[in-house]
Amino acid sequence: MILVTGGAGFIGANFVLDWLAQCDEPVVNLDKLTYAGNLQTLASLEGDTRHIFVRGDIGDRELVSRLLAEHRPRAVINFAAESHVDRSIHGPGDFIHTNVVGTFNLLESVRGYWSGLPAEEKAAFRFLHVSTDEVYGSLAPDDAPFSETHRYEPNSPYSASKAASDHLVRAWHHTYGLPVLTTNCSNNYGPYHFPEKLIPLVILNALAGKELPIYGDGMQVRDWLYVKDHCSAIRRVLAAGRLGETYNVGGWNEKPNIEVVRPLCSILDELAPRADGASYATQIRFVTDRPGHDRRYAIDARKLEQELGWKPAETFETGIRKTVKWYLANQEWVANVSSGAYRDWVEKQYG
Repeated sequence: MILVTGGAGFIGANFVLDWLAQCDEPVVNLDKLTYAGNLQTLASLEGDTRHIFVRGDIGDRELVSRLLAEHRPRAVINFAAESHVDRSIHGPGDFIHTNVVGTFNLLESVRGYWSGLPAEEKAAFRFLHVSTDEVYGSLAPDDAPFSETHRYEPNSPYSASKAASDHLVRAWHHTYGLPVLTTNCSNNYGPYHFPEKLIPLVILNALAGKELPIYGDGMQVRDWLYVKDHCSAIRRVLAAGRLGETYNVGGWNEKPNIEVVRPLCSILDELAPRADGASYATQIRFVTDRPGHDRRYAIDARKLEQELGWKPAETFETGIRKTVKWYLANQEWVANVSSGAYRDWVEKQYG
């Protein structure tokens, strides 16, 4: 049995689906179901006794402690986080509450459970904390990619809150001996991505005949990681990672945002052409850049490959085509997740 927090969000839900497709070890899935948590993503698991969903907050110590005592998981994988930079700029309080205070409370609940385990179970237990490359700050064009020893220099309320959570996890290992692992990933994309993020937003706006908003000059550089590759990396770190270590997870796909959007338009031109025959690229519009926008992220994932033998299976070209095809084939999911609150948010941010 494993306990997954945030398992109804984008990466967490993909992980749960992948986990149960690969093995029969049950999953307790704890998710608060905020705006980005969507149980429809997990609809294929309805009635599957291997999946136990619990709606709740990682900061609820009584609930988490009860789940740990009842199900006795051998590992906890923490995906639960507020994760959108733009939202953190408009409302940083939620990010501090969930990512900092919530992680602290989760660590304390897990520490209490782990401390009481029999020696053999205690030695085998793992707490895997899923984090982001944004904690490292921004790179200049010629800087080397982020390694695991890069100094933390978070620049947004979101990345600062995740940096704080990383430090808490590290401290609970060094102070209390809690057997932790941390992963810092680059930008994920793929199925079930909430439609406020760049790739799904562009796909959905293109099909709806709306503008495709690109911040600033579109030359902000990110490393793009297909979400199923990220899931396989987490499974590998959980199985064989060295205690207390951090592993960077990247796709080796460093691209400016505009070079993500233009291929998206080309694939849509091919698979779902506009009625007037024009390219979706004609809908691209450059909008005012967001405050403090980091210019470049890049991940050096060699440690994960050299120590644990992991590398991504997808190139950007194969992963982005799979992603577009998934969105075209799953319009019902898209329609249901695109609630009135979501539309209000997009209007506020890009209108």
